[in-house]
Amino acid sequence: RKIKKVGILGAGTMGSQIAAHLANVGIPSVLLDMPKQGESKNKLAQLALKRLTKMKPDPLFSQRLLRLIQPGNLEDDVCFLRDCDWVVEAVVEHLNVKQELWERVEPKLSEGTIVSSNTSGLSIEAIAAGRSINFRSHWLGTHFFNPPRYMKLLEIIPGPDTLPEVVKCFSGFGERVLGKGIVFAKDRPNFVANRIGAFALSLAMHLTERNGLSITDVDSLTGPLIGRPKTATFRLADLIGNDVLFNVSENLYDSLPCD
Repeated sequence: RKIKKVGILGAGTMGSQIAAHLANVGIPSVLLDMPKQGESKNKLAQLALKRLTKMKPDPLFSQRLLRLIQPGNLEDDVCFLRDCDWVVEAVVEHLNVKQELWERVEPKLSEGTIVSSNTSGLSIEAIAAGRSINFRSHWLGTHFFNPPRYMKLLEIIPGPDTLPEVVKCFSGFGERVLGKGIVFAKDRPNFVANRIGAFALSLAMHLTERNGLSITDVDSLTGPLIGRPKTATFRLADLIGNDVLFNVSENLYDSLPCD
């Protein structure tokens, strides 16, 4: 089993940068987002490709690699997923949105396609609820970190029906082709990194308020001084995006009522 072409559902920050990282290693992809009405229906995906050329640090080894990313939309171009070996979803962190998308997409996939979600912590089993056994046996969580070109970690989360050979295939691909350090996680709220990270960020924010510290003070205290990256606390929240951080934290809050 080889992954030679990839379909990406969602052209936001993570979806577009996963496409860029695939292009860096020579793998073509189809990048699909919602159709834009009244103008080019592929505009959201096309704008995502333009943003890739302006991002710092650069998500692309060379801008010529953009030719490996085919923009499209989720209304007209889902048929292009049929010849993809792996299809990954990277849409908004809402369970019902992900479930509805996969319900629409599954009939367009070839049997045996590896399917995954880049969710940062929603239940892998719940996202695939109602899908066929063929889908569920090839289903994984594949959680990349921002920015995917530079962040080594890749969390792989098998579902209860995932075939062992699918886990082996994808982890080998992630390690040897994408250059990732693989961490296998259980299907628990926010997996490993965000389970720790959401707590650490929230605690730092509470202590900031309680102790009357400034944002600059906290980032000075929680960065390289204690062996962490220079993004520290609040710069990390900006990098993640406060909307994403809120969804990650809310998922923990709702999922762990007794914690």
